[in-house]
Amino acid sequence: MKKIILSTICSVLLLNSCRSDESINTDPNVAYTTTAETVVSYAQKGLSDYVNTPSVNENNFRLTMQYWQETTYVNESNYDFVNRNVSNNIWTSNYVDVLNNLNQAKKLIEAYSPTPAEFSSWQVKKKNQLAIVDLMMVFTYQNIVDTFGNIPYTQALQLESIPLPAYDDGAAIYSSLITRARADVQALSSGDSFGEGDYYYKGDVTKWKKFGNSLLLKLGIAIADSNNSLAQAAVTEAISGGVFTSIADNCQLPYQTASPNYNPIYDALVASGRDDYIAAAPFVNFLLENSDPRISSYYQLNEDDEYVGQEVGQPGEVDVFSRIGTFAEQPDFPGVILNYTEVAFYLAEAAARWGISDAATAYNNAVLASLSEWNVSAEDATAYLTAHPYNVSNWKESIGLQAWAAFFNQGQTSWNFYRRLDYPVLVAPTTAAPEANKTVPTRMTYPVREQSVNRTNWSTASNAIGGDFLYTKLFWDKF
Repeated sequence: MKKIILSTICSVLLLNSCRSDESINTDPNVAYTTTAETVVSYAQKGLSDYVNTPSVNENNFRLTMQYWQETTYVNESNYDFVNRNVSNNIWTSNYVDVLNNLNQAKKLIEAYSPTPAEFSSWQVKKKNQLAIVDLMMVFTYQNIVDTFGNIPYTQALQLESIPLPAYDDGAAIYSSLITRARADVQALSSGDSFGEGDYYYKGDVTKWKKFGNSLLLKLGIAIADSNNSLAQAAVTEAISGGVFTSIADNCQLPYQTASPNYNPIYDALVASGRDDYIAAAPFVNFLLENSDPRISSYYQLNEDDEYVGQEVGQPGEVDVFSRIGTFAEQPDFPGVILNYTEVAFYLAEAAARWGISDAATAYNNAVLASLSEWNVSAEDATAYLTAHPYNVSNWKESIGLQAWAAFFNQGQTSWNFYRRLDYPVLVAPTTAAPEANKTVPTRMTYPVREQSVNRTNWSTASNAIGGDFLYTKLFWDKF
């Protein structure tokens, strides 16, 4: 596998859709003739780094979901996200490092002139490449909507002509993303795509098709409470088309053992030489109360050979409280984008909501997928499932609690389940920032930079969603 680190030719693409500094577009040291494969590689690593990093500067969802707790500086555990401009960094990571690069890749693909030897197969390859790029854009836009609500969409990524883009309605964006995902899946056909330039699937179009259907499933489930008919139609189509069926289908980045291409979790917990994180009490206690065998994967024993978490929002000493599990000490631990466990939980929710399949069986499959992912033995997995059967009378609690147990290392995924199903029941720390209004955040506030640079559009969007607050509910978060 070629190295993930890329040359500075990609720096041309790091353009925030809301910046108005035109000098950024005329960097004399930047090459404008890179290949689409190179740009896609860069965007894939950027996406994986953002989704998987535990950096308090941009991805605090493990803290929000009370899996992790900070040891010394507990601002983010208390929902003070302004101190480090967290929203600005989320915005930049997604719009700049990922979406603008993918948009540039589209332009390069459209502009490419095939050689005579390539000509006969180019049209199929071009369609595959464009569909793959667009699926990654759909995935990224969904993440941003799920984080903020209304966001720039139709006017985004057009810095030169629209430096200050308007915000689109989140529900309308979702409808568009579903349409795009459907079209992308239909466009994929047998043939070449990106080859080794595709770090996720090595250009395997069959796997990208499964990814596309699984993404369509994810989009549909997300809006089940806000647009039931569209949600069910998307989910039914996705399942019929073929979603993930095993870990072999996982979409993930295979990190390497050397800097700068190791997993960002390893970077934060090991390579940095810092001890910034320990276990959080609510989740540790939940695992202990339920005799969950995954606890030994998620956490390490403390100095007294016990699993102990610290109270949320309070500092704590390493080794007095449990460290994060040894998986975090593996520099090449894969970076998950979308995996089989997540898809299995969507299938369980679809079965519970619409009777698409037997709900108890789908629930069992989802729980077993997570247990297998974390190397729990078949015997222990069976025992755990027997002790935690599907509760048909309160399926949201059954699936919600087991999703919390499963997505220890997928913070935003867990946050989405929590907001949609209202389980687990999380309590904000008494020390939480006033901006949280004594609640666990249900969205991130817009970047401060948007308030100052794109103020008119920011104000309109804020009013449309009910206020730019941490406790404002997204359009799909109905209950």
